[in-house]
Amino acid sequence: MKKALLLLFLSVFLTKTYAQDYFPINESVQNKNKNYTVFTNATIYVTPTQKIEKGTLLIQDGKVVSVGNNITIPKNSITIDLEGKTIYPSFIDIYTSFGVEKPKSNLGRSRDPLYDTKRVGYYWNESVRPEVNTYETFKYDQPKAEELLKAGFGVVGTHIPDGIAQGTGILVALNNTENSKQIIANKITNHLAFSRSALTNQAYPSSLMGMMALLRQMYLDLDWYKKGNSETKDLSLEALANNEKLVQIFTTEDKLNSLRAAKIAKEFGLTYILKGNGNEFERIDEIKNTNAKFIIPVSFPEAYDVSNPYLSNQIELTDMRFWNQAPSNLKILSDNGVVFALTTDKLKKTEDFKPNLLKAIKYGFDKTKALEALTTIPAAILGKSNEVGSLKTGSYANFVITSGEIFDEKTILYENWVQGTKYVVNDINSKDIRGNYNLTVGKDTYKWKIEGTANAPKSEITTTDDKKVNSTFAVSKNWISLLIKPSDTIKANFTRLTGFIEKPESLSGKAVFANGDELVWTALRTSAFVAVKDTVKAEKPNPVIPTTYPNVAFGDAKKLTAQTLLFKNATVWTNEKEGILTETDILIKNGKIAAVGKNLSDASATVIDAKGKHITSGIIDEHSHIAISKGVNEMGHNSTAEVTIQDVVNSEDINIYRDLAGGVTISQLLHGSANPIGGRSAIVKWKWGAAPDEMLYKNQPKFIKFALGENVKQANWGIDNPTRFPQTRMGVEQVFTDYFQRAKEYDESWKKFNAGSKKGKAPRVDLELQTIAEIINKERFITCHSYVESEILMLMNVTEKFNFKVNTFTHILEGYKVADKMKQHGVGASTFSDWWAYKFEVNDAIPFNGPIMHNEGLVVAYNSDDAEMSRRLNQEAAKAVKYGNISEEDAWKFVTLNPAKLLHIDDKVGSLKVGKDADVVLWSDNPLSIYAKAEKTIIEGVVYFDIEKDAEKQLAITKERSLLIGQMLQEKNKGLSTQPPTKKEKTEYHCDTLEQ
Repeated sequence: MKKALLLLFLSVFLTKTYAQDYFPINESVQNKNKNYTVFTNATIYVTPTQKIEKGTLLIQDGKVVSVGNNITIPKNSITIDLEGKTIYPSFIDIYTSFGVEKPKSNLGRSRDPLYDTKRVGYYWNESVRPEVNTYETFKYDQPKAEELLKAGFGVVGTHIPDGIAQGTGILVALNNTENSKQIIANKITNHLAFSRSALTNQAYPSSLMGMMALLRQMYLDLDWYKKGNSETKDLSLEALANNEKLVQIFTTEDKLNSLRAAKIAKEFGLTYILKGNGNEFERIDEIKNTNAKFIIPVSFPEAYDVSNPYLSNQIELTDMRFWNQAPSNLKILSDNGVVFALTTDKLKKTEDFKPNLLKAIKYGFDKTKALEALTTIPAAILGKSNEVGSLKTGSYANFVITSGEIFDEKTILYENWVQGTKYVVNDINSKDIRGNYNLTVGKDTYKWKIEGTANAPKSEITTTDDKKVNSTFAVSKNWISLLIKPSDTIKANFTRLTGFIEKPESLSGKAVFANGDELVWTALRTSAFVAVKDTVKAEKPNPVIPTTYPNVAFGDAKKLTAQTLLFKNATVWTNEKEGILTETDILIKNGKIAAVGKNLSDASATVIDAKGKHITSGIIDEHSHIAISKGVNEMGHNSTAEVTIQDVVNSEDINIYRDLAGGVTISQLLHGSANPIGGRSAIVKWKWGAAPDEMLYKNQPKFIKFALGENVKQANWGIDNPTRFPQTRMGVEQVFTDYFQRAKEYDESWKKFNAGSKKGKAPRVDLELQTIAEIINKERFITCHSYVESEILMLMNVTEKFNFKVNTFTHILEGYKVADKMKQHGVGASTFSDWWAYKFEVNDAIPFNGPIMHNEGLVVAYNSDDAEMSRRLNQEAAKAVKYGNISEEDAWKFVTLNPAKLLHIDDKVGSLKVGKDADVVLWSDNPLSIYAKAEKTIIEGVVYFDIEKDAEKQLAITKERSLLIGQMLQEKNKGLSTQPPTKKEKTEYHCDTLEQ
């Protein structure tokens, strides 16, 4: 079927205006033009850095034959004198959807997801579509081509933007005449993206972390398939293998996603060209360190309409700041040595390309670098430097002719030649008729002033006594059209004038009166046009707000570094056998706790008087969902052990700073509870301003989220016809048993293969089963979302059958009922202090739950599971004193040492012991008091929150908002476009949050 469609496409496509050499021609005589076209006396940019003055360009048959100063001109040549004109290579945009129809979902409004593919012979996931070839459905779009030609483009790369593995793209010449030459390469790029296909209702992947896991599994499957291990044919993997040598373009659309794609590339030894979105400057050091080449849009946000002070208050500082900073992105990338090409993608109108690029140049982007990003760099990325991107001998004759320097606002683009075919943008031969004339039409005489620009003149006609005459005026291809309207608007006695411009000093033509009479009109120039000297100084760009780390409100001006700090005379909560020490000093040095005692000194330390204040180890939140990008749940399968939160840490989330303000230094970011076997967790230190990977706890123990209860059986999902197994609590038990058994067999198959010197067909690497095998082998630990006692007992029984234990039950609101069984099993508990009755399965929860389990001898922690509560975990710990009569010291351990034990990191954190990480909080009061404030929050000797600096930051934010509002008001006053103020609703993730 595909071959038939391809043949039909080619038959239609290639039999238009120009056919192949061997095709018969029955509509005209067959005549091959072998003449040369010569452009002389031009300033010629062969490349952005190779310039020829008074040069000659010789082309034939759509190619550059020669370029230079001393060119021998063949006899059969058409010579065009370009004295005073400039020639540049035409631009290249390698990232478009030109000539393709973007797929649209035809799935209607069905709320019933598909879990298993219906496609036969292709990859198991329908968002993996490498077999899609753009050339099979490509249709040349002439109106769009003309938009691009007018903007200076001669060649574009285009692809079908759908899915995660999107298939191949083509390279197209914008040749409106010779259709058979339009496709330069029918397979030149292979496209990938973090996006689901619009053509499938398959539930997986539903999250960004799921997409990353799918990409990993896809590449592992490709390697396995290429080695001949599969017993079945997979057309998707075959296509993916065939596409490996193509240029790999990955659409990221965000700075952090660029880092994520680069991470995948590094893991599999790939080279991605990353399509960004313009915010790369916010993480420029990390972007630079990817060593990747980029494709960057020249699309900048409009200023907000801030004239209404109440509406403007809802605009986030981050968005206001991005408007101010975005035009500097290209300069910053260039200054940091990042190689990139430019694209028209994301522009509302193609004609906005030049104004936006000129704006970037005003903000410091070098003009030569700009030209390179539009010519030689995209050509080099595609491996087509010998064909496009320059005017070297043998290249396609793709060039533009301009009136001067191409990135000057007043420069006129006259012609865009593609493969030797001319496209006229502005008439290069138009005559300048600007000046003052005496116009005579029959017996009537007028004063006629023509001004404006040479290629877009404006006209004004007055009577001899200086009364304005209504008229309309146009010039096209040196033909004048002038309509003189009567002063009486009711009458329709127009006089129409036309004429061809031969001599600008003396104009003439035919006048047709309302009654049909015709006369000759004349206009004699009385004075030449004198350009009014522009006395207005060129507007300077708005002062750019300095980038902060992170580049959001409360970010720091520079990356923070560790300090040597000596706190004197504090009340120190050690969480060790020494207990709570009064009037005690603590020395922090080299990121560690160097000493705890009295009368300490260090000449290099900053001394802080902590008398009357309290110092504790940092709070550890065992169960959090903040700072996660694009989905806390991968709910597409009943087991998603292959996904990991480590892939999607969002270092820009303001909740990180808020946690620091509440004394939280470490969190475990958990997958949600949408499936019995969820994803792997990330243990993070909240190093505000650091990159996502820098926040990950070093050499962290391996954890994974499991879940029980109503969430995993889709009881509360709102799906019309839920079909995913399991649908009952007893089905959940079978999921665990099935996956543990399969993982055991998977692990044994690999052990057998490795023991046999790796001979024969290798087992398939399955990231999901590989992860579950780590659990069975006691290399990865389970944190399980749980409520009801029967399910708690069930999971413990299942794991004991496979000879391992559950590490932590989280929520565990009926833990008090089975605390003895939990103690016997050896599991810990991470619970809420006093949440109960917020849904049916927690009706039996009580606030004494934590203390009862603690008194039974379990390791008990209090967690937040909530962005707001994580800021107040010190107060949550105090509730253990209220409800359970737990000592203050033991209650404090509920949010410090005990979660460290549950996470297997208590050897480094959780208490104030010499040699441990200096994760420390200085409190204004007893940390269990509702009046206590975290004054300093320190991680590894770096002060990430300081209450005094926080006050300074709040004042700076107010000042910055006022500055940006002033700049935006100026934009509106100048008549520039603005956008209405909008409030962005942010989703705060919880266990049951599903990505829409």
